[in-house]
This record gives sequence, structure tokens and C-alpha cells, in this order.
Amino acid sequence: MNRAERWRRNIDSMANQTIDELFACVSDATISGDRQTVVSSIEYDSRRVEPGGLFVALRGGYADGHAFLAQARKRGAVAALIERGSAPANAAGWPTLIEVNDTRAALALLAVEFYHHPGNAMTMIGVTGTDGKTTTSHLIEALLRHNGRQTGLIGTVEVRIAGEVEAHETRQTTPESLVIQRLLGTMRDRGVDTAILEATSHGLALHRLDGCEFDIGVVTNITHEHLDFHGSVEAYRAAKAILLNRVCDGHARGRRGVIVLNAEDPGARAIAPAAADCSTLWYSLDASMGTDIYATHIEPYPGGTRFELHTPAGDAMVNLSLPGRYNVANALAAAGAGHALGLTPIEIADGLMSLASVAGRMQLIDEGQPFSIVVDYAHTPDAIRSVLRELRPSTTGRLMVLFGSAGERDTEKRAIQGRVAIEAADYAVFTSEDPRYEDPEAIIAAIAAGAEEASGHPSVDFDCIEDRRQAIVEILLRARPGDTIVLAGKGHEKSMIYGSEKRPWDEAAVAASVLRSMGYHRVSEGDEST
Repeated sequence: MNRAERWRRNIDSMANQTIDELFACVSDATISGDRQTVVSSIEYDSRRVEPGGLFVALRGGYADGHAFLAQARKRGAVAALIERGSAPANAAGWPTLIEVNDTRAALALLAVEFYHHPGNAMTMIGVTGTDGKTTTSHLIEALLRHNGRQTGLIGTVEVRIAGEVEAHETRQTTPESLVIQRLLGTMRDRGVDTAILEATSHGLALHRLDGCEFDIGVVTNITHEHLDFHGSVEAYRAAKAILLNRVCDGHARGRRGVIVLNAEDPGARAIAPAAADCSTLWYSLDASMGTDIYATHIEPYPGGTRFELHTPAGDAMVNLSLPGRYNVANALAAAGAGHALGLTPIEIADGLMSLASVAGRMQLIDEGQPFSIVVDYAHTPDAIRSVLRELRPSTTGRLMVLFGSAGERDTEKRAIQGRVAIEAADYAVFTSEDPRYEDPEAIIAAIAAGAEEASGHPSVDFDCIEDRRQAIVEILLRARPGDTIVLAGKGHEKSMIYGSEKRPWDEAAVAASVLRSMGYHRVSEGDEST
């Protein structure tokens, strides 16, 4: 009987837990009322509460769960978890009320307990980094699945469980702990033996991954992002380092304890001491650095990149179906995870080559137009620069880029993005990108200010167009044969956030629609011209 089967048998014998049993794992809990109340479900969204459930009041950016206690009680919740000192007027009349210092931290422990420690039934791999998390996670998932593993993936683009794509409505790369444990429980029940989780700095700092013990941690890079939340580069790096702490925690309890780090990235090097006594695998694109895993003979080819992979166990040629040197770096990070799990270089190479693409990552839009259009999720200064740098050699005409900057997020990066556009592209359009409750024109003006600091001239080197669809129309109308246009920042996402409203948005579909309105038409096999 394997580990997953043993855990499923144990779970089948477990009944719903009482408050006393459930909160045994939360050391700072103060319980008022009936401690024998049986909990049949846990929810932090009052609209999803079911009779017999525990409602957890979380404080969010726009709403405070404590304001919805009455609604949760009305829907049948039998117990509520609140933060100590909140003392809301609508907390009266509950059969059981539990107070803790931090409901989000407590929820993580409760979720692990309620779903019976699902991560214990599988190998756990965490991937963090400012850029490259999604592609690296998909590469790891593909190479493991190709080599016979039953895999699960929780990430930005999608949730995959045993080869099936699950609904992923939230815009959180790393969902709340309750969702993560629920998904891990589903993975365990479907026979998944290896789970790959994208670990954001927000997710790590906000306790969403508390209770998760990882076998392997992968760090792609740590550059300029999310300083609005973390306050400083040092705090941002410290949040990323929590993943390494989780690997070390797992190692102390018998897990593999392997950490894969990008030797070329100062941020990854800065958090390396957090690896403690875990094994560390370093990777780089530069063979002269003497890293454990590296690439040589890197050559672009139509639609991808060819390179020779070098690992401590030997070498193999890889024809990667992803363009760009930065995707070679992502492949090396994934190779580190494969090597840590005992795969041979040939098995790793074959697995890497099994991934055809990742939605919204260097996605080509082809409607028969005489210029190139690339949709990419790049939304940090470094990511935008990397995409433009990779596309420059293959562009015979002008290299143009369109992007915005998210509202209520890192404001310092906006001017940097503007400077990158002037330095790395021939023309740019600055537009909206999830302004949320901020003034979209003000966000665009901040980007434009950076462009002007880099000697960019309005209406010559860049334009500002708030409406993103109109911005795409304008940049495509400027295109001439041989040009390359990069539509950056939205990638795979299916909505645009204005205030609290999520407006439907599909960047690739909009670009294709605009091209068709301009008279272009992709000729498919079987089409005939007369």
C-alpha cells in the first residue's frame, strides 16, 4: 500500500471534528461556548457558508470579514473565528466563538487539520520568484508527468489535477490556505503523488502556505516588485525566503530537503543562507560560473530554443518549444527539480521537450498579418526588458510594446517600466492594466514620466491611451511589415479590474479580433482562395 492509499484509508475513518479537536492545533485560541460543536465545513466567504460550518473572519484589502458575522450566522454557521480585540457587535448569539491573534494564520493550521494533512501524501515542490514562476512550474509538471508521475499544479494560469484542468476563478497565484488545502486534498484523493505550487511573496507572508512542508524549493529570481506590500527589497526577499524555511521544516521531518537557486540572480543569492542544512543545487546560463546545472550551445530556432543541458548526472540535448534565453533559465530551474527527484538527464530533457507552450507566455497571434504580435504576461521592469531583448534580434523592422501597471500595487516600478520601454523598444503605448480603485490616467502618467526621464518624447517615442482595446487598435495600425509588437502585462488573464468590478478581457482574442477588423485573415489548411 503506497503513502497516498494509506492516507485515504485513514481519512475514510475520520468523522467531522469538534471545535475542541479542530482547535487543538491552534495554541493561542480562546474558545467561548460549546466546545463540542461539530464542524462540517470551513469558509471565509460568508456567501459560501453552509449549515454546520465554521466561519473565519479575515481582514482583506477592501472588506473585513468581521462585518459579515451576522450573514454567516444566518446562513447556518455554528461557530465563528474572530481576531482578538475586534469585539464586533454582531458577534453575539453564536453557539461557539473562538478568538485568536491572527485569523489568517489560524486558518492555515485549521485547513491542514480539517483536510487531514493532504501534503503528507505526496511529494511537494514550491516555486517562487519575481518572474518565471509559472513557466518553471509548468515545465516541472510536464517533465514529471512525462516520466510517469501523477501530478498536480496550483498556479497563476490554471489548477491541474491528475491531468485535468480545474476551474481557477481567483486572480491569486497562491490562493488562501483553505483553498490550497482543499485542492491538495482533492489531489490526494485522485492519486496525485507530486504537487507543484507557485509560491508568491504575498502567499508566503500572508500564511497561505503555512502548514505546507516542501521536499523541493525552486527560486527563479527576486527583482523589483511588490514593494507597496513589503515596504523594502529586504522584506520582499525575506518573504521569498519563507519557502526555503518550509523546505527546511520538511527536511527536519524526513523530506528530501533540496533547494534550487539561480546563481546569476543577486536576490536568489541573498536568501541562500535560509537553505540552512538542506542540499542546494545552483543553476545558471553561464557555464563559467561552475554551477551544478547549466546550459551550453544555446541556439534559437523557429518557435523555440535548442541547448545542451549539463547536470551532475550527465548531459543531454534539449529542443525547448519556448523561445528566449530566459526560458532556458526556467528550464534549468525545472531540471534542478527533476534531478533532485532522481531523473536522468535524458528523462529530464524529454520531459522538458514535452511542454509545447504556456498560455499568455510569448504567445504568437497570427491572422496572416505581415508583422509579428506577441502576447506575454511580463509585468515587471526586468520581465519586460527580457522579452524585448529576446525579440530584438529576430525583428527586421521596429520593436514596439504596449503595457500598463497595476493599480494599488508597487508604484515605484511604474517609472522604471517607462524607462525600460524607451531603452529597449522603438515605440511604446502606455495603457490601463487593472487600475482597481486608482485613477488609471495617473498610473499611466507615472509610467510616462519615467519614459520622459529616459529622453522619450510623447507622440514620437510613446503615446498614452487609457482604453486598452483602443490602445491595441492604435499600435496595430502603426505596424509595418517586419515589425514586432509586444502586448505585455495581461497574458493569460481573463478580466480587467476597475474598482471592484472584473470586466471580461482576453488579450489574445482582442488582438485577433482587431486584426480581423483590419482585413487580415488566417488561412487554415483546407481554405481556398478564388
